[in-house]
Amino acid sequence: MARRALILVEGGSNMLLYVQAARHLGLHPITLSADPTRYDYLAAESIEAIRVDTDNLDALIHECSRLGAAYDIAGITSATEVTYATVGKLCQHFDLPGPNPASIERCCDKFVQRQLLADAGVPIPAYGLASNATEVESAAAEIGLPVILKPAVGIGSSGVRLCRNVDELAEHTTYLLGGKHIWRSSPRILVEEFAQGPHLGPAIMGNEIIGIGASVFGPLPHFVYREWSYPAVLTDNEQDRIADVSLSCLQALGLGWGPTNIEFRWTKRGPVVIEVNPRLAGTPDPRLIQLAYGVDLVTEHIKLVVGDESNLRRRHSRSAAARLLVPDRDGTLEWINGDSQAAALPGVAEVKLYVEPKTPIVRKGDFGDCIGYVIASSPTRARTEAILQRAVDLINWSITPFPAPDEHPPPFRSWLP
Repeated sequence: MARRALILVEGGSNMLLYVQAARHLGLHPITLSADPTRYDYLAAESIEAIRVDTDNLDALIHECSRLGAAYDIAGITSATEVTYATVGKLCQHFDLPGPNPASIERCCDKFVQRQLLADAGVPIPAYGLASNATEVESAAAEIGLPVILKPAVGIGSSGVRLCRNVDELAEHTTYLLGGKHIWRSSPRILVEEFAQGPHLGPAIMGNEIIGIGASVFGPLPHFVYREWSYPAVLTDNEQDRIADVSLSCLQALGLGWGPTNIEFRWTKRGPVVIEVNPRLAGTPDPRLIQLAYGVDLVTEHIKLVVGDESNLRRRHSRSAAARLLVPDRDGTLEWINGDSQAAALPGVAEVKLYVEPKTPIVRKGDFGDCIGYVIASSPTRARTEAILQRAVDLINWSITPFPAPDEHPPPFRSWLP
């Protein structure tokens, strides 16, 4: 009998979890990637990886067909938004369970998403679309400063910035359109009202809300996450309103199969939808859901992918939170320590560092600024916060600023440009 395989298209922050969950379910994970060397875990976990152009649907179909001669292809999926619509097309071609690719593509275009949500009466910020500086200025004037500028297609807060005055507006417009920002599609800028209030996010599988979390960002004008926690502190009425609007989003966007995460701001007029993402939230969100509710969303997603029945029943109710480690300056990371001591604290579930000494730190105001995280869990929110703070306080690092352009690095130390 042929071995059952799960095809994973590209990697991403959650893909090691998918690999581990697939193996636990008795599946053989195989990764298809344009560059498998990008993902360290593939070699570390001895994962079968095949180089293929993941932007080329025909090439992917050919590779999956070839693999089908040696394996029983149980399912195809990805945790990466960039390839998720392609995954839907692959699933349709091979008659496997998967997301609706047209719905995914509509959702991933933030302007189209805004239009569909607005047409359905879903509360969203005021917005406009621009492709040049004049259109940006016009949309911002109509909405009223401050506004947020963001690429119409993009992930991880890349290129997203709050513009509080005309100078910041012009500066970020120049950044986005002047060749510094890497566009995944033709340059289109979403100009958006700055909706203010607590940032909340329901984790959804199918049409079922597993839990609602709260998150905190670092200093403006960027939107870099600093902390996540589950469950968010909400009244029953607030939870019901978020649930109602969430289900309206799914209906308006044609979603409702597999994972979805929705970002809200709780404003003076109640819940306002900032963004709908047709995928699981990135690391460490799935781990927090598992600690808080006992539901492994990665495993349950894979079950759907291979045609099995998922089980989304909550096993318990605890508090879980994560603090992201974000440096406050650019330069060369000289040393970082304390992670082992932090991991040994009772109540700490995980400590992860992404960097090693001598790594150059160049902040861009997006998800890539994070150099690690700490996760803690306990029966109560107050206790979890105390554990988390104690653990974070144990982790320290030193960053030496880069030399000025006319300076030379010290001769006794190797230099990383």
